[in-house]
Amino acid sequence: MQNMQAALWVVVLLVALALAFDFMNGFHDAANSIATVVSTGVLKPAQAVMFAAFFNVIAIFIFHLSVAATVGKGIVQPGVVDTHVVFGALVGAVTWNVITWYYGIPSSSSHALIGGIVGAVMAKAGAGALISAGILKTVTFILVSPMLGFLLGSLMMVLVANLFKRARPSKVDKWFRRLQLVSAGAYSLGHGGNDAQKTIGIIWMLLVATGYVSATDASPPTWTIVSCYLAIGLGTMFGGWRIVKTMGQKITKLRPVGGFCAETGGALTLFLATALGIPVSTTHTITGAIVGVGSTQRASAVRWGVAGNIIWAWVLTIPASAFVASIAYAISMQIF
Repeated sequence: MQNMQAALWVVVLLVALALAFDFMNGFHDAANSIATVVSTGVLKPAQAVMFAAFFNVIAIFIFHLSVAATVGKGIVQPGVVDTHVVFGALVGAVTWNVITWYYGIPSSSSHALIGGIVGAVMAKAGAGALISAGILKTVTFILVSPMLGFLLGSLMMVLVANLFKRARPSKVDKWFRRLQLVSAGAYSLGHGGNDAQKTIGIIWMLLVATGYVSATDASPPTWTIVSCYLAIGLGTMFGGWRIVKTMGQKITKLRPVGGFCAETGGALTLFLATALGIPVSTTHTITGAIVGVGSTQRASAVRWGVAGNIIWAWVLTIPASAFVASIAYAISMQIF
């Protein structure tokens, strides 16, 4: 089998590229975990990234590899993936991440990767090589995750407002500055649990395609799991500060109570999606939750123009990364 004869150096380089994507995922999406806790002044930026990175990594002990299984085995038909497909998928995802990071746009690393896989696979074998069920549930959650984040964030805000309506604002602020550490930790845990598994999935896909791992194995090698969680944690430690500003202040102004409600609503959404094995966007989720919190105050509290620009980035992510991936796939056919 041609895939079984892939040179070791090609596989090593592709694993390194996947880990670079994972690092960038953490770097790009650090804002999702820490924007609220930084913008409300609960933690300083350096403290926040260390805090978030810690919870990103310990997620390895909390979540099953359901998302990794979806990415690795539930999106593309068996036998289609080869080194060229993986290369194209990763280049498409990394390129879109770099562009959106540069312009400070909180797009989805998750959907960039899915778009990359779709683009590379279609360039090789057409749409018939994709598994419709896996694609459908991923695309469905492009809408469901921000809506659920919005719903849970706004419900949390209404609940908290009613519970503490007779308390002094200064006392409420003091309590929720502490509680926001809990909610930020929970969100970072969900971020690591869902996002690291996407890279585990594509490395697993690569190892199966090249014959280094059996397709019947229930889980990927341990080194794959550990390296992916460490890579996303390191990426979060370096942080994407351009996006922190957009997420933390440009959409709506947050106080500690609002940050707590947004992070809690977002964390619950991520826990649910990860348990169901659905690769969702942490960016979409926390944005929906922040908008939900802001909208409970008054509609004008949300800068809808900024939110609209973010939504356009969401719409473009999969087709843009798929387009780049298809070109990268064609180029790789000429290189190795």
